[in-house]
Amino acid sequence: MLRRLAPALLTLVVVALGITALTARPERAAPERTADFVVLAGVAGLRWEDVDPETTPTLWRMARDGSIGSLSVRSAHRPTCPVDGWLTLGAGSYAAWNGSRQAGGCPPTAVTVEQPDRIGANLPDQEGVVRYNQERLAWGTVPGALAESVRCSVAVGPGAAVAAARPFGRVDRYAAALPEDPAELLGSCVLSIVDLGTVAGDNPADRAAAAREADARLARVLAARPPRSLVFVAGVSDTDVPSRLHVAVADGPGWERGWLTSASTGREGYLQLVDLAPTALTALGRPMPERLFLGRPAESVGGRPADLATAIAQPADADREAAAQRRVADWFFALLAGAQVLLAVAVLPLLRRARRHAGPYGPEPVSRRVVAVVELLLIAAALAVPAALLADAVPWWRGDHAGVYFAGVTVLLLVAATAVVRLAPGHASTLGPLGAVAGLTTLAVGVDVLTGARLQLNGVVGYSALEGGRYAGLGTVGLGVFLAGALLSAGWLAQRVRRSWRPMVVVAVGGAAVVVVGSPYLGADSIGAIALTAGLSVAAAISAGGWLTISRLVWASMAGLALTIGFAVLDLRRPAAERGSLGRFLAAVGDGTGGLTVHRSSTANFETLVNSPLTVLALAGALLVWFALLQPWGGLMRLFGIYPAIRAAMAGTAVAAVIGGLLGGDALDVAGAAGALVVPMAALAALRVLDHSTDRTLPDAARQRDGGPGGAGEGPGGGGGPDDGDPDRQGPAGAGPTAARATDPATGPDAPAGSPPARTAAPATGSGAAPAAGAGADGPATGTGDGGRAPAGRPSTEVTAS
Repeated sequence: MLRRLAPALLTLVVVALGITALTARPERAAPERTADFVVLAGVAGLRWEDVDPETTPTLWRMARDGSIGSLSVRSAHRPTCPVDGWLTLGAGSYAAWNGSRQAGGCPPTAVTVEQPDRIGANLPDQEGVVRYNQERLAWGTVPGALAESVRCSVAVGPGAAVAAARPFGRVDRYAAALPEDPAELLGSCVLSIVDLGTVAGDNPADRAAAAREADARLARVLAARPPRSLVFVAGVSDTDVPSRLHVAVADGPGWERGWLTSASTGREGYLQLVDLAPTALTALGRPMPERLFLGRPAESVGGRPADLATAIAQPADADREAAAQRRVADWFFALLAGAQVLLAVAVLPLLRRARRHAGPYGPEPVSRRVVAVVELLLIAAALAVPAALLADAVPWWRGDHAGVYFAGVTVLLLVAATAVVRLAPGHASTLGPLGAVAGLTTLAVGVDVLTGARLQLNGVVGYSALEGGRYAGLGTVGLGVFLAGALLSAGWLAQRVRRSWRPMVVVAVGGAAVVVVGSPYLGADSIGAIALTAGLSVAAAISAGGWLTISRLVWASMAGLALTIGFAVLDLRRPAAERGSLGRFLAAVGDGTGGLTVHRSSTANFETLVNSPLTVLALAGALLVWFALLQPWGGLMRLFGIYPAIRAAMAGTAVAAVIGGLLGGDALDVAGAAGALVVPMAALAALRVLDHSTDRTLPDAARQRDGGPGGAGEGPGGGGGPDDGDPDRQGPAGAGPTAARATDPATGPDAPAGSPPARTAAPATGSGAAPAAGAGADGPATGTGDGGRAPAGRPSTEVTAS
């Protein structure tokens, strides 16, 4: 009875762990009013490399006394041109100006500003812009939402007019240029938006001259700022491709000498352009509009270095890394996909000739050296993503040849990691490399997440702050390799214990992984935690034996659904500004705007499916598994039959990767990242289990007591598993002259995988001629597969150590 209830009880444990991890969030005090006036000053294209005490002395002093950060200027278009940036600032959500665009750059966009009187202004194109954002774009943005939330606003300059225009085009108060003494103008409304100019181009002298002019205008703004005011300086947009991180400086009561951050980034020192509108309203103590901004209010946190030059060096360095990351990531994943495809093709003939024949007839096996080289290449391919992640611990992006430096560091780490796996104890066993690679991958990603995911941010295999999708926790690639590594590690550990304990081991290891993925303090990926819960339930259900049936898949889906419902109920109880992605989506469904979220997710899935190199990895891995490894000659079915916990881990990985990618808008990217680890290890294990398909072992009493004759007797190969006892245990007394296994140096427990089976002169008699029962946890896979019987008419003379 207890055994029947065990899967249900273990699933409930996983769900409880997941809900606890997802809903445990730090308590945040309600934001308080900190200013009577807010001045948002924008400089299109301004980066931290443009700021220094000589060129921009005013901004330097402001940064010294206030809070600073890196600003991601994502909008509804990429790159974010100046007019898109100003429009996004005033909307508090991703917006874009309508009209034609040239590829790969920002055309000069002439904004028509009419001044029917000497007080305000009118933008005749505003209504068309609003319709474009509402009907053609997927964000449902309302341009002018910030201006609509205050009674009166001031705009200085054409860019500021775009940000301050209400949805029908009216700007309350407008000046085409900043007056010599703007005190009266800035004090006429609680919100002022000022266009300080543009810093563009690659020429350092031109950029310095433009920055100097913008700094002089800022000096006039600060000299005329109203009392008890918050002044926010932001580099509101890009001016060319590629996108870059920009300046963000806040100066006012409560913003002294800290790092800028917000709940939308969850990372100290990082802010989004869409955060500026809610920041202004929060500082003024004004309520948010009915349709919530995508951004969150910014805040100042401590920990900034006392020396300003040292502090500014950090966001400037982050900008250089983010700029280099995009270029390097493209060719890294293209090379990885190409290398794994070529390796998959190279493995096919080895699989065809890997099975050794008991008799004198059959194809000559492939050279041991060739097999050893291919095995090392498979290990290196599986470790490529973890090595690239660790490479970001070295500042490769600071040199003139960033890609070359990254490649050199990654290759060195890859060679070192491959050597560790090769020299690790148990490498000669069938599952030795799989367990070592899975453990190293889980350790590398897990330690990075536990220490703040610093290698993920702007990392080649992480996520870019320029994309604006994620700034903390696990990224798409990190999620894929982590869930694959965690589940394979769980399966490898479970295979080493008795059958009845396997589900508990899988749940223990996988439950810890769910907490790491879902906790807002760590991985901060609620969708990934839900997907991993479903995959973990599948793995736990079949780890003790059996296949993935419809009922077990439904049971696992119910576990994921239970976790989703539990988290959703608790998430909806939070204030609107503190909800996670699931809570915001359900709230949007309630107010009728959930279709926009579904549309954005489906669009993101399609774009990722078409454009991502990880799609090639996922499809190539699936083709290799389906048309080669799962074929009778491919070895994977035999591996699954002998090692059911590994079968469970791989099935759970497939379920979790597919669900995580589709629900997260990442299409096959999560599956591709997981496949980059799982498929090479599956191919290596299949090669080894085929190489030992003709080895013979004998059943003993312990095996028959636990799993019946022949161990588990499940699946192809009729193998048992590690709970069937020590592979080197002697046979039962009186079993015959061949009951004890031969201890030939070539095939003993320490022999390299694939060593030829030992032969004895004495013919097998009694129980010594019984079919093989299977291998132990770390011994070479054995069993009664196709090569497990001697040819007809000849007595079996093979007795080998497993």
